[in-house]
Amino acid sequence: MAKQVVTRTYSASIRNQSRVSDDLDALGFAASKLWNVGRWTCSRIWDEIGHIPNHNELTTYLKNHERYDDLHSQSSQRVLQELAEAFGGWYGKRRNGDLRANPPGYRKRNDEHPRSTVTFKTAGFKLDTQYNRVRLSQGPNLKEYWSDFILCKFQTRPDVDLSTVENVQQVKAVWTGDEWELRFVCKVEIDVSESPGEKTVGIDLGINNFAALAYEDAHSELYPLNCLKQDDYYFSKRLARCDDSNSEQATRLNQKKSSRRTHYFHTLSKHIVQRCVEEDVGTIVIGDLSGIRKDDEDGESKNWGKHGNLDLHSWAFDRFTELLTYKAETEGITVEEVSERNTSKSCSCCGRKRDANRVERGLYVCEECGTTANADVNGAENIRQKVSPSSPNLSVNRSNGWLAQPSTFLFDTETSAFAPQEQVTS
Repeated sequence: MAKQVVTRTYSASIRNQSRVSDDLDALGFAASKLWNVGRWTCSRIWDEIGHIPNHNELTTYLKNHERYDDLHSQSSQRVLQELAEAFGGWYGKRRNGDLRANPPGYRKRNDEHPRSTVTFKTAGFKLDTQYNRVRLSQGPNLKEYWSDFILCKFQTRPDVDLSTVENVQQVKAVWTGDEWELRFVCKVEIDVSESPGEKTVGIDLGINNFAALAYEDAHSELYPLNCLKQDDYYFSKRLARCDDSNSEQATRLNQKKSSRRTHYFHTLSKHIVQRCVEEDVGTIVIGDLSGIRKDDEDGESKNWGKHGNLDLHSWAFDRFTELLTYKAETEGITVEEVSERNTSKSCSCCGRKRDANRVERGLYVCEECGTTANADVNGAENIRQKVSPSSPNLSVNRSNGWLAQPSTFLFDTETSAFAPQEQVTS
């Protein structure tokens, strides 16, 4: 075992939600408005001189703007830093020939500003681990009466004790869609095992199968989304019967749904990491889904159909990847994110790209080389090959059907664990 300092993010619920939600709403709206001001400024500078301002230039330019003082100065800096990074990513794609890449958009939903995440750096918060409280600084424009902070009482998971963490670097206030929660970004020292091996596995996240895995030594696994779909429909019906979406009953239902989803993510990520240890995998390659909600052509939200939109927009892609990454770190496994562009269209055996090869949602047939595969497994293998192109067993074992007949693991509600499909009783 070796010691390693890593970054961890711990989520916490806010116990005095009703008392602080209005103040947090004001900060979330303020962050969106500042983003939009910065977005307009970047666009104007780009149109006039063909230059995208970096973080320091943007901060210098806007530090005297009235919207800048809606937040603590470090929180405002973080909003503009995220904007500059988003523009930098877009410009890098354009420079590399990706003319379909879209610049970051404005943060608006219809005519309203959405609640953006607000980040508080060390000077913007004061943590009291004895009483599980944190003071979050407000900007000069939002201070009321004598108070210049929001006092949040929080509750972490039972296995998380922030008093044992020496360095809490940031606190983030995040709107989950139902309520606000806190996320503490910390530096912690952990025991790290030696890497299990040098093999790779590709992971494709989709709207039907939550995860498809393609291993280097020619076998594959599927993790269907059935459990979360059932929860979505069950809780949607229960919430529809509530008289008020803000009622105590609705709040309890939303919290229970969120808790079940978080448990699912933790269980799945832990299971996948354990499978990687068993298979001597040292590198997990996962698709970067940061742009999955946007259409490549016009930048608008994709329409995946009634049920597809329900599934897609209720996922926490980043959250799952984050859980997978920190669980993998403790086992000495590296997680790499790569672009998913064209991985669903290309044949993982011959490389030919053709839209018509994807015959239907779950079936991929290549007319060039005759490969028949599960479409999600084919995508996972393409993702894996972006990091480890050579696959000596692939051509030899293609005929045995590993691409077309993956093993299926389901979440067993009785045991709260994943198991092969034939062993699941619930």
